[in-house]
Amino acid sequence: MPKDINLKKVLVIGSGPIIIGQAAEFDYSGTQALRALREEGIETILINSNPATIMTDKEVADKVYLEPLTIEFVKKIIIKERPDAILPTLGGQTALNLALKLAQSGFLDKENTKLLGIDLETIEKAEDREKFKQLMQELDQPIPPSITANTLEQAIEFKKEIGLPLIIRPAFTLGGTGGGIATTEEEFETIVKSGLSNSPINQCLIEKSIAGFKEIEYEIIRDANDNCIVVCNMENFDPVGVHTGDSIVVAPSQTLSDRDHQMLRDASLKMIRALRIQGGCNVQLALDPHSFQYYVIEVNPRVSRSSALASKATGYPIAQVATKIAIGYTMDEIINPITQNTYACFEPALDYVVLKIPRWPFDKFHSADRTLGTQMKATGIGRTFEEALLKSVRGLEIKRDHLCLDPIFADISTEKLLLNIQTATDERLFEIGELIRRKVNIHEIKSLTKIDLWFLNKIQNILNLEEKLISSSDITSAENKDLVLSLKQSGFADSFIARTKEITETDFRKSRIKNSITAGFKIVDTCAAEFESATPYYYSSYEDENEVIVDEQKSVLVLGSGPIRIGQGVEFDYATVHAIKAIKELGMKAIVINNNPETVSTDFNVSDSLYFDAVTFEDVMNIVDHEKPIGVICQFGGQTAINLIDKLDKAGVTILGTNYDSTDLAENRDRFEKALQHLKIAQPIGTTVTTQEEAIKVAHKLDYPLMLRPSYVIGGQAMQIVYEEEELVEYMDFAMRVWPGQPVLIDRYMIGVEVEVDAICDGETVFIPGIMEHIERSGVHSGDSFAVYPPQNLSEKIKSDLVETTIKITKHLKVLGLINIQFIIKKEKV
Repeated sequence: MPKDINLKKVLVIGSGPIIIGQAAEFDYSGTQALRALREEGIETILINSNPATIMTDKEVADKVYLEPLTIEFVKKIIIKERPDAILPTLGGQTALNLALKLAQSGFLDKENTKLLGIDLETIEKAEDREKFKQLMQELDQPIPPSITANTLEQAIEFKKEIGLPLIIRPAFTLGGTGGGIATTEEEFETIVKSGLSNSPINQCLIEKSIAGFKEIEYEIIRDANDNCIVVCNMENFDPVGVHTGDSIVVAPSQTLSDRDHQMLRDASLKMIRALRIQGGCNVQLALDPHSFQYYVIEVNPRVSRSSALASKATGYPIAQVATKIAIGYTMDEIINPITQNTYACFEPALDYVVLKIPRWPFDKFHSADRTLGTQMKATGIGRTFEEALLKSVRGLEIKRDHLCLDPIFADISTEKLLLNIQTATDERLFEIGELIRRKVNIHEIKSLTKIDLWFLNKIQNILNLEEKLISSSDITSAENKDLVLSLKQSGFADSFIARTKEITETDFRKSRIKNSITAGFKIVDTCAAEFESATPYYYSSYEDENEVIVDEQKSVLVLGSGPIRIGQGVEFDYATVHAIKAIKELGMKAIVINNNPETVSTDFNVSDSLYFDAVTFEDVMNIVDHEKPIGVICQFGGQTAINLIDKLDKAGVTILGTNYDSTDLAENRDRFEKALQHLKIAQPIGTTVTTQEEAIKVAHKLDYPLMLRPSYVIGGQAMQIVYEEEELVEYMDFAMRVWPGQPVLIDRYMIGVEVEVDAICDGETVFIPGIMEHIERSGVHSGDSFAVYPPQNLSEKIKSDLVETTIKITKHLKVLGLINIQFIIKKEKV
């Protein structure tokens, strides 16, 4: 079927602000959708309130409304713009819920605006727990015994009949918000109340707990002709009971028999056909590990969080294909833009393993409850599970490059570890590694965690290799070449190998290269090399064959920002994408390294070459050696990229933009403090310390309250106001463990107006686009604070002083590119 010729103008609803459970992946899917619509000559209107996204750039949609995602604003835009249709399936739960309300109220019919990719009945059947249950019964699809409750009393009646544990799933919520597993009477009442209040229709599904079953997902696409394919199937490392957003996920599934896979695949396709979904959707199933009994958990009738991972894992552009289907095309009419050789109805095949570990924010909130449940609180490609797992671990940027415990848990007893692993936390993977290291039988670990033995065997393989490394002699010698090759093929980091053998990473790297052990690069092509592929999308592996041929064109490598987390979000991906555009406009080849599948920067058509690897020194140097770029840009990848400048500079890599010395002058609290003294620029009274004793002495001189800030951290991480010595000692103890040797700035906490200035400098001219005034008191981090632009309460003299000081600092630091400076205004003084 060709495109619907009646579609001249389409409104796309975005997902709004980045929140836990709904992050950058919807910017990625929305951007892909807008490009697909414009390719077809359709006028695009976008409503989204998040200016840190690529989709809100003026060149992505024809018109962008930076407005709140509420019924009132969407109605106003529809009345003004008169779109022929709304595309609500690419903006997460936020967009879907808005579309549902607009359709149910009769507003869309009145305005003659139709829903694309989905209809009202489909949304209700998939999202309303009671209607979904009825549909599954009609299709003979097994679901756990359950009831739909609108009151606490109904839920209690069911509990009496079935008994605990029970799972509570609120209707129409995002990422399991308000739900959970109740094992006690108290938990049950608390979670049901939370679920009912979080559900927009005050409804919860209360169902028998199937915690401990395997959790499997199928990412599926269907068109109006009932063509239906599985883009990717994925398996959770953790059993049912840990939300998919919190679980380690591997694609394709590793522990299913062919019979298991075909049974679940057939069930998923049957459900999608019954729901008549046109576009991308996601089916979640639970499989009893000891039989062929399975249960349907839920269906997301839209592009979900998993879609971004499935897209990048397979090289199949789900959002783009889903958009083309929504406007009338069928899959046998859509060429896959990645292969440019196959149609969209060709089911992807993988000859590698993709593994995603969520990035939890516990480095920012180190005292938070670390338990993982059915809520979202928070990726590597390899030829083997072991390689993908260890690449993912070092890509997390949690100061760990291997399956090692956090140093603060180093002295923990085996008994305590065995107790800990019974609850899913962000540390469980590392605790399992430590238990296997301590020779605890993997069958005992399986009985406590319900994690499949296949996964535990793979972790055992890693630790067996680790033992060989520890007992080896000179790891740099040619005699140990086979061992080093085995270590690298299993994903062991240079930094871990060097640290274990007490040599420098640089020395180990040199010996590895001398012994001809270097990274090769493979192509993510959707078809397991069955057809030639046009994609410029690669991952590294230590195998003989290198599939990536480098041309003679001048190139620049841009470092991405790694996993989205609190303090380092989608705004760095936004900056990365704009850097890529600028490099291309200058006629050079733009290369990106980033391991986050949720981002626009890792989309197949953004850069000239994309390396899907962790943003670490080793992985960046592998690409530098292979591509030989004229230089590397570090200033758009947030703290992740900035923290590599030192090592890259020492390795002789050309840093484009602000150099290492200037960066260190700004990031190192001690050097920056001295620079301000030299420039005679006022700063709060304070000094830098590196020990607890120094901190206590300074505190006695300055008096409380005090502001503490470590060096080289993101988003105000660990910035804290302390009011007494006990808090100071606790803070310094934490800082010395996490950032050993890095100076901590202690200054007197000043209450004033906080102001922020962004500037750009070419080495001579400083350009200041504007000044932002914070609404909250000073000390609330700029990422957490309300801010107004332009400023409302600053005198002309203050503005003039701010400009003068910004120019002074920028020139002194020899900035080439961007700089952000934060000021306090107190008693009309900057």
